[in-house]
Formats: sequence, C-alpha cells, structure tokens
Amino acid sequence: MAPGSKAERKAALDAGAWMFNIVTSVGIIMVNKALMATHGFSFATTLTGLHFATTTLMTLVMKWLGYIQPSYLPVPELIKFVFFANLSIVGMNVSLMWNSVGFYQIAKLCIIPVLCFLEILFDKVRYSRDTKLSIMVVLVGVAVCTVTDVSVNSQGLIAAIIAVWSTALQQHYVHHLQRKYSLGSFNLLGHTAPAQAASLLVLGPFVDFWLTNKRVDTFNYTAIVTFFIILSCIIAVGTNLSQFICIGRFTAVSFQVLGHMKTVLVLTLGFLFFGKEGLNFHVAIGMILAVIGMIWYGNASSKPGGKERQVYSAPSEKTQKHNILSSQSELDQKV
Repeated sequence: MAPGSKAERKAALDAGAWMFNIVTSVGIIMVNKALMATHGFSFATTLTGLHFATTTLMTLVMKWLGYIQPSYLPVPELIKFVFFANLSIVGMNVSLMWNSVGFYQIAKLCIIPVLCFLEILFDKVRYSRDTKLSIMVVLVGVAVCTVTDVSVNSQGLIAAIIAVWSTALQQHYVHHLQRKYSLGSFNLLGHTAPAQAASLLVLGPFVDFWLTNKRVDTFNYTAIVTFFIILSCIIAVGTNLSQFICIGRFTAVSFQVLGHMKTVLVLTLGFLFFGKEGLNFHVAIGMILAVIGMIWYGNASSKPGGKERQVYSAPSEKTQKHNILSSQSELDQKV
C-alpha cells in the first residue's frame, strides 16, 4: 500500500473513531437527561453499573463469535484501573451534587492540564508552544460557553479534586495498558467491563441512596422509564468502546481536548430543540473560540515536534567500548 493511501486510511479511521465517540456520547447525554430530568430516575451510579453489565454481555458475544482473542492483563493492574474508574464515576457525581454547575464545569476543564502533567511525568511527552496555546484557547472557549455561577465549599473542593485526578488517571491508564500489554479496545473492555459492572452494581445502590436519599429498588419503573434505561445501556456500549478506541489511537489529552466538541454540539442541539433563550453573545463567542482551538490543536499536535515522546537511551557497553577504542586509535595515529 502506498504511503499516501496509508495516511488517508489512517485519517479516515481517526475521523470515524471521533465521530463514533461524539455521536454515542451526545446520544447518551440526551437520553440520560430525559431519563433523569424528565422521569426522575436519579440513580446515576447504578445506571453506570447497568451500562457496564450490558458492555460485558457485548464482549462475551464478541468472544463467542471469535472477534476477541484471548489476552492477558495482570490482576493488580485490573484492580488499579477499576479503582480509578469507579472513583472517577462517584467523584464526578458527588462533585456535581456538592458544587455549583459553574465550579463543576471548571473542575472538568482541569482534567486537561492534569493529563498533560501525567504525560510529561510518565510518558516524557514534550509539547510545542503552538500545542500549548491551542489547549489554552480550547479551555477559555469552553469556559466561556459553560461556566456561569461559581461557588465552592471545602467538601465540594475535595470532591472536585478527587474527581479530576481519578478521571485523569483512569484515562491515562487506558492508554498505558493498551500500549504495555498490546491490548485492543475490545480486549481491554473484555477485562475491565465485568469488574466494573460487578463493583458498581454492588456499591451503586448504596452510593445513590447516599447522594439522593432514594432507594433504587422502590422506584416506579414505568414502561417509558424502562425503555430509556435499556436505550441508555445500548448506547453506553458504543460510548465505552469508542472511548477506548479514541484513547488507544490518540492520547488521553487529545481525547479530552477534541472531546469538548461534544460540549459545543450538546449546546447547539439544545438551542435547536429547546429554544434559543440560552444563546447569547458570550456563549456564541465561547463556542467559536473552542472550535478554533480544537482545529488549531489538531493541526499543531500533528506537526513534527508538536507533541512527541522524548526517548532517553543510555549508551550501551558496546558503544562505550567502541568510542574508547576509536579515541585510542586516533591518539595512536597522532603519536
């Protein structure tokens, strides 16, 4: 295959992965909004457990059909991943409950600089000036779009810090595990989804009762609520899979930066379907800034030196010996 066609194929697959993630993420946001805001199903942690249970069924079917080959992931690595992932889910829910919407949005934006720090620390990644500036433009644009009232208290601040760091560690860990153990997206889901489903379905009802003071088993499950729960679970399979695909193909930072396109899209769909009363000058400016920043980031990070992993290799004993002999030979010739 020619280099040009390889590059075009990669670009097409990258674009397809992003579109898959955007469509499923926006879809699940809309369905969950209808489920929780309209029908009062506020058990977010238990619902996430059902999402991973459905994803587990999908991976079992894929294994049975032969699309997922046997792979290896050490149990300690699996436990660490599940801990970070579940802490992220609970942390985000608690942060939303204890903080204002404005501070919750600021906390979500902080995930990007934390991920950059983790990549610099663990992966020795270096960012160019243009890449850094483009990330700043995205952050400013999304902040202008979404941040309104900002109030914070001590317990809300602690919840936000836990949510941000656990989310960043979970997303960084996805890329780390895929690279270290040569795991595809399906393979990694096959290992992590059952563990997350089991842990969240056990802990979820207790966490939701703590957050909402309501019991999931006494909720009135009407036909329409059941339909939305099933639809949410089906879409969640695509959301979980597309997240692993995108982080595997790119990095966790790129996933977060370009992922804010979903925020802009959700706002736009909200204006189209629910009226334009929320659309004003500063929101429009923020959306434009965010889109410009995302395009700039995609261009800057793909250039040579825009975002690259620095490789440090100590000289081998053989190389050192060769250099010593060469120096000695040159000295002999001079003498």
